[in-house]
Amino acid sequence: MDISSVFPELNGKLGFGCMRLPMKGSAVDKEEFCRMADAFIEAGFNYFDTAHGYIDGLSETAIGECVSSRYDRSRFLLTDKLTDPYFKKQEDIRPFFMKQLEWCRVGYFDLYLMHAQDRNNYKKFTACRAYETAIELKNEGLIRHFGISFHDKAEVLDQILNEHPEIEIVQIQFNYLDYEDASVEARKVYEVCEKYDKPVIVMEPVKGGSLVKLPSEADKILRDLNGGSNASYALRFAGSFPNIAVVLSGMSDMAQMNDNISTCRDFMPLTDEEHEAVRRVCDVFKGLNMIPCTSCRYCIEENSCPMNIRIPDIFSAFNAHKMFNDWNASFYYDEIITGGDRAKASECIKCGLCERVCPQHLPIRELLDKAAGTFER
Repeated sequence: MDISSVFPELNGKLGFGCMRLPMKGSAVDKEEFCRMADAFIEAGFNYFDTAHGYIDGLSETAIGECVSSRYDRSRFLLTDKLTDPYFKKQEDIRPFFMKQLEWCRVGYFDLYLMHAQDRNNYKKFTACRAYETAIELKNEGLIRHFGISFHDKAEVLDQILNEHPEIEIVQIQFNYLDYEDASVEARKVYEVCEKYDKPVIVMEPVKGGSLVKLPSEADKILRDLNGGSNASYALRFAGSFPNIAVVLSGMSDMAQMNDNISTCRDFMPLTDEEHEAVRRVCDVFKGLNMIPCTSCRYCIEENSCPMNIRIPDIFSAFNAHKMFNDWNASFYYDEIITGGDRAKASECIKCGLCERVCPQHLPIRELLDKAAGTFER
């Protein structure tokens, strides 16, 4: 399906993912976000993506203040999502949805997604008639288009799309490191979207920043191309496939915004030489045995760890230690666990709450043991 049949107003492949906005302490830096939104729209782009779990609800209200209240509604497209922790039964969905409209200061969403669908929470969404409720909201004009975001194996997506032909768009995790990864199955998931002729929105094109700050050997491979930034190769890889409609980038400062605009304003797919280069980068990563965490923070924000273990930060320190043999990673780990209410990796009580919401389906309890072995010797 051509995305123009769904969103004829869509401008360009770059989407502004609002999960990692500029921050001042625990608050969104509204002044910087306004500057970034202005640059994004002035460059001709218009697609914004949020969810209530992003930055503990601050993403939606920041969009309301920095985008919706400053631009005519015709100037931007806005996607929001229904996320598992925020409803227990069908009757909860509509009131929550209406609050989302209020938080975002809009009268409708251009796209509303059933969020982070996998084999487990799909059962809850089905039991609570979430899909049917979203279609009711669409029929009332409160949603223009309906879709899902997805984090599971290709066979699960095939089941969902077969059972819900009303789905118009699918958002998937798609980047060159996950393309042939057996746990993410990015290629196979994309091929299911092609099978059902669904336009695709890409999330995590730079894998939470992992494809920006590369190990030195991998970084040299891309630098030898004498081309753009590391992020630009990741975005161009994701956007090179025919069914890809939008590539979301979680930009948190103006430098990232400017780099992504320059990459996507006159979008060019990767050349054969560049495809070979990113394949070689993947080979470097495979040799490092890193933790494939994207720092989405669902494990600590949407399903708070009872021990307050800063799981994504600990995994980031572990990966820095693996990638760069960085002695600062140990110092960083000590900083992470400093504070009366923060626990060490070794203090995990193995409750498994984090693993139930992890989009990457990581064995977090096992990996925390691994991190403890590295940093708490």
